[in-house]
Amino acid sequence: MTGKSGPSGKADLPPYFNIDPEQAAKSLSDPIDTARFAKAAAFAARGRDDLAKRGYAPDGKKRLRKFSTWEVCKYLLPVNAAHLRRVLKAHPDLPQGEGEGGSKWFTLEEILKLRDHFAAEGAKDREYRAWRPEGLAAKVVAVANFKGGVGKTSTAAHLAMSAALDGYKVLVIDLDSQGSMTSILGGTVADEWETVFPLMARDYALALQAENKVREASGQAPFVFDETLNEALMVSPRNLVQKTHWPNIDLIGAQLNLYWAEFQVPVWRMQLKSWALWDSLSNALSEGGLLDDYDMVFLDTPPALGYLTINALAAADILLVPLGASFLEFDSTGRFFDMIYSTFASIEEGENRVRRADGLPEMRFEWDAVRALITRFDAAQQTDLANVVQAYFGDFMTTYRQEVTAMVGQAGEQVSGIYETDYRDFNRDTYVRGRETFDRTWAEVKQVILGTWWRDLQMMKTENGEG
Repeated sequence: MTGKSGPSGKADLPPYFNIDPEQAAKSLSDPIDTARFAKAAAFAARGRDDLAKRGYAPDGKKRLRKFSTWEVCKYLLPVNAAHLRRVLKAHPDLPQGEGEGGSKWFTLEEILKLRDHFAAEGAKDREYRAWRPEGLAAKVVAVANFKGGVGKTSTAAHLAMSAALDGYKVLVIDLDSQGSMTSILGGTVADEWETVFPLMARDYALALQAENKVREASGQAPFVFDETLNEALMVSPRNLVQKTHWPNIDLIGAQLNLYWAEFQVPVWRMQLKSWALWDSLSNALSEGGLLDDYDMVFLDTPPALGYLTINALAAADILLVPLGASFLEFDSTGRFFDMIYSTFASIEEGENRVRRADGLPEMRFEWDAVRALITRFDAAQQTDLANVVQAYFGDFMTTYRQEVTAMVGQAGEQVSGIYETDYRDFNRDTYVRGRETFDRTWAEVKQVILGTWWRDLQMMKTENGEG
């Protein structure tokens, strides 16, 4: 049977039939040279700046919106609105918020002050200030998967914002040269010297200095320090930290030149094979005092198991692995776990061979917890496959599946997180449903973080003989 004929008298065929090569050639431009990519990049940069400013104030700077009495009492402080109004009336020195009538609007700085007040004066059985044990370092959370498009940056950003709304002091480190996290947090990064690159260079330079002392003692010529290494020795991690429009979220940002680290690190390693390149970021965080300055550090990684991701994984206490409920993402995540095993087992084997020969104790990598998190979940379409993923990954999985909502999509178009979105742009029920997506994710991640802190605290007490 022939297909139905159209006006031309020919059968209606799929669009890939009857393509005329001569006509196809006429529709082409001249061959593309490398300069054309520069032009495309310039147009994209202009467009990126234009789109990024959708979430910015008229002067081009991001500012965090204010939060209403309803939000404060529903999401941020365990007090009802009537009690909050009574407390504010009795304490005129406390932030009073803006607005007329019963509904006031508060900045996050003001809410943090209210937290402090209620923690000191409020009911003893309520959590006005999120728990963090004294004397223990910040928890480092890496969000990683070498499959792109699984929601790493969105997940990391919303977890950082959730922690900040809980009152924690947060540092976010963008390790992806695409710089998406940096854009979300309104960061500006001029070149690679404002990223983690100089921290890695500094760690190598310190290792090279130590090696040169050994070489000089044995009469060997020292390794030469180039300009990059000399400059890196002058960099402090705190110098790279920039403030964001969130009062308790700071950022070490990223930009395209950060990718140069993936080429430079193996060159350094070839020159000095004893350099533990995987510890560069961990050393910078601990020696630079950042683990004392902050409660939590979130690492947003590139979609590859390169040297930057290896550093993130080695520095992390907790690893979160976002993935979609699809076969390809399940398969890719399984391969990601396999690559983590082979990479870090190989490092352990090589290092311990040397340590055993030198009579030193062996080393091993350890993580407090690992959780895989299903993102962009559509219950109507993906429940069966999500159940399969849950069954195979077992206790690696979070219980909650992060559902996709229209609100999340709209926030993404504005280069913002949903917590930065004013609920008045939606009806209240839509806002509650959209926010719940990340509130429930944060609840599970927070449970893991607090549990690991508690375990560390008990170990510390045991070591100190406190029983």
